[in-house]
Amino acid sequence: MSEINRYPTDTEAKKMIVEIGRRMYMKNFVAANDGNISCKVDEDTIWTTPTGVSKGFMSEDEMVKMRLDGTIVSQGERAPSSEVKMHLRIYAEREDAMAVCHAHPPVSTSFAIAGIGLNQAIYPEALVNLGTVPCVHYEAPGSQRLPDAIAPYVRDCNALLLANHGAVAWGTSLMEAWYRLESTEHYAMVTMYTCSIIGKANVLSCDQIDELVEIRKNMGIASGRIPSGVPKATNLADVI
Repeated sequence: MSEINRYPTDTEAKKMIVEIGRRMYMKNFVAANDGNISCKVDEDTIWTTPTGVSKGFMSEDEMVKMRLDGTIVSQGERAPSSEVKMHLRIYAEREDAMAVCHAHPPVSTSFAIAGIGLNQAIYPEALVNLGTVPCVHYEAPGSQRLPDAIAPYVRDCNALLLANHGAVAWGTSLMEAWYRLESTEHYAMVTMYTCSIIGKANVLSCDQIDELVEIRKNMGIASGRIPSGVPKATNLADVI
C-alpha cells in the first residue's frame, strides 16, 4: 500500500471517526442516534461507531473494533450498529475502499424517499468526484437484504442513495468517504434548485463531459458512472 493510502493507526482511526461524526451532526446530516461510520486499520480489521449514540457526541473509547467477517475484537459498552453489515459488504466488493460513511442528509434523503437518483450531467464537480449516484430499492435498515441490494452498484459507483432511508459513500480514506457524502448532498441540493425550483438546467454536452472524464482520469479517479449528455452545448452564450 502506498504512503498516501496507508492504513491509519487505531488512534488515528478512532480520532477521525469522532471528528467525522461531529461534522455529520453539525451539518444536520444526522439526528438523534442516526448514521454510522467505519474505517479500516488493516486489510481485515475496521473501527466503527457503536449503536445508540449520537454521532455529534461520541468518544474514542466507545468505538468498536471488528474483523470483516463480523467478529468483534474490542468494544466499549455498546455493540456496533446493525447497519455495519452494509459497510462490510462495501469492503468486500471494493478492494480500494478504506472507509464508509452513512447518514441521512436532508436533500439526498428526500431524493431517496422520492426514488430519484442523481444522474444529470449539470455540475462538473459532481461528475468528476462522484459520477452518477443511483437510488437503490428499499430494504429494511440493518437487514441482510440491504447489503445484498447495494452490492451490484458498489464496484462502479462512489456513493448511493438508499430508498426511503438516506445516503452512503465510501473512499480510499475516511476523509474521502466523508467528502463524497458531502458532495452527494451538494449535488442533490443543486439538482433540487435547478430542476425542481428554478425549473431549468443546462445539461452538459457529450464533448464537455468527455473533457471532464479526462480531468477525472488525470486525477486518478477510475470509478463513478458517467451521466449522459446532450448532443450540442446549450451553455455557451453569455447572459447579459
